[in-house]
Amino acid sequence: MIQLQNVSKIYKNGTVETKALNNISLSIKEGEFVAIMGPSGSGKSTLMHILGCLDTPTEGKYFLDNQDVSRLSSDELADIRKNKIGFVFQSFNLLPRTTVLRNVMLPLIYAGVPREEREERARRALIDAGLEESCFNHLSNQLSGGQMQRVAIARALVNNPSLILADEPTGNLDTKTSERVLETFQKLNIKQRKTIVLVTHERYIAEYANRIVHIIDGSIVEDNQNHQQRFINNSQKESLTL
Repeated sequence: MIQLQNVSKIYKNGTVETKALNNISLSIKEGEFVAIMGPSGSGKSTLMHILGCLDTPTEGKYFLDNQDVSRLSSDELADIRKNKIGFVFQSFNLLPRTTVLRNVMLPLIYAGVPREEREERARRALIDAGLEESCFNHLSNQLSGGQMQRVAIARALVNNPSLILADEPTGNLDTKTSERVLETFQKLNIKQRKTIVLVTHERYIAEYANRIVHIIDGSIVEDNQNHQQRFINNSQKESLTL
């Protein structure tokens, strides 16, 4: 699904150049759950922006679903984001005085999907994200942090993207709530075969993925493709694969 070939990203400020990514090559198959892990300033967020078609490489090529998206126009990149990628951010980015359902329906409104269909799709996405149906008509500012992140996940799912990108999705959550959100990602990966790329600086968060890529100073220093994935509890793996 994803192939980066010798990708570098250089930011220029006058005569000063900063190399955020340094000759990165990376392949991610459809259905993988990959954590990109590194300290602050390692380049992991820059890498996420390129994977999400929010930025383009200075050098190298990026193929998404066999399409070279490295040199597409801004409008073409926007179409890729709209149709193929779902984003989950640390800060939720929900409209506070708007119902849960409407928050999830917003991408479908912009896409011109008829009202009845978009409400059905939003409900289905919320159920897939593990939110209780009793919360669907609540305002988003009436929810807990964990519930808001589930709404954000549902919004990322509603257009049925082939790729979900999660940027520090548990950064504002306590440990117990973080585990519930990570369980949701595991279910989406195992039951629906969603391809998920999660960025984090926390080792214990990365261990919920089935592959961990370590990045330091803009370079990949380790790619643990045989990582033994951590599950929420001993019975969790069986229940997820049913």
